[in-house]
Amino acid sequence: MRDISLRALDVLAGADTIAAEDTRDSAHLLTHHGITAKRLLALHQHNERGAANKVIELLAQGQSVALITDAGTPAVSDPGALVVQEVRAAGYKVIPIPGANAAVAALSAAGLAAPHFLFYGFLPNKSAARRKELQSLLEHPYTLVLYEAPHRILECVEDLLAVFGGEREIVLAREITKMFESIHRCRLHDAMEWLNSDPNNLRGEFVLLVSAAPERAGGLSAETEYVLGILLHELPLKQAVQLAVKITGVARNELYQRALALKPTE
Repeated sequence: MRDISLRALDVLAGADTIAAEDTRDSAHLLTHHGITAKRLLALHQHNERGAANKVIELLAQGQSVALITDAGTPAVSDPGALVVQEVRAAGYKVIPIPGANAAVAALSAAGLAAPHFLFYGFLPNKSAARRKELQSLLEHPYTLVLYEAPHRILECVEDLLAVFGGEREIVLAREITKMFESIHRCRLHDAMEWLNSDPNNLRGEFVLLVSAAPERAGGLSAETEYVLGILLHELPLKQAVQLAVKITGVARNELYQRALALKPTE
């Protein structure tokens, strides 16, 4: 409850209408902070387009509307992107109010030293689709930031282990900024054992942080391989190499030889 900022409380107190993912949860938040007599408008993933029209009607009447989700920041793996798009298209101003974000909070406490991260959010629900998606992320040279629900956490970690192997590190950040917060770091090989060691370890919303793909010994870095692979997919070999040199700073000959292996000259 106390993660909310003073600015956010001022905005909620001053708004004519509050569009909320769950009006019951939001009413509890507002009451806790002494904000009463507010009109609440339900705006969630199942009614977002219709609710966006209602928000625009209120704005046209000169009202101010605040948008909140149950936890975290709207439009970041939560409803909100569509209504923001529609409101902006209608010519009204959208003002972001910085607030709680589980992904960034987990990153700050994980101790993973990689300078870059890729926020992916939720993976597909089904194992086959999830493994296919993870395969596409395998060589990324960034810390991967994933969200997962408690009822899928075991299946998700099992798929991570199957695709990434056991040596990559994982941080299982559970219930970030909430009462039963826990943050556990281990190798993927040991993650299932930790999850199954206590029923409480399976409860709550998860942020999963997976360490970046290791650099290839005696060759190009995973990041350079990734850049070169994308360019080769879109451009002729020589152009791809030329652009890869500018992006990565790696010697042209080294990139050219690797490019030949990946995409023989036509």
